[in-house]
Amino acid sequence: MKRILTLSILAAAVLATGCTRIETGEVGVRVGFDKQIQQGELMPGSFNQTLIGSILTFPVKDVQVKLDDMTPLAKDNSTMKDLDAVVIYNINQSQVAELYSTKSQAFHAHHNGDIYLMYNYMMQTSRNAIYKAARDYEALDMADSRASIEQKVRELVQKSLAEEKLDGSLTITQVLV
Repeated sequence: MKRILTLSILAAAVLATGCTRIETGEVGVRVGFDKQIQQGELMPGSFNQTLIGSILTFPVKDVQVKLDDMTPLAKDNSTMKDLDAVVIYNINQSQVAELYSTKSQAFHAHHNGDIYLMYNYMMQTSRNAIYKAARDYEALDMADSRASIEQKVRELVQKSLAEEKLDGSLTITQVLV
């Protein structure tokens, strides 16, 4: 009887520490014991065993890319000082495993234990779009043309995503300049 009780407690302890829960606003991906990414996403609220393999979690809420201290050239070849922008994007939850396993790891950012999918890629793409959009406006007109610059940046980023066949995986929700 004592042996059964001991085994029961041991089994309960192993099960309690060998599971992880996917939180709201996250999507999980299973990594097998052979370090292979398994296709298919683990949805929020699910409990998943981690005794064999592991679970990576990815925030899929709106992700904010903050671009500070840019110095784009205006149409009149004036350098704009200290242009700041924010681009907000979100990720299609059903594309998380594919993005993580097929895209370069340099495209993703790691921060406080979280992996932000395509963050570095979106940062570079957004920066390029802002520099390109700024060339269409005179330096003195930029402040008054903020809404049209934001729209132009959004269009340029969406065009870049479409060229890379990422337009179904990533969506630009907002651009603020």
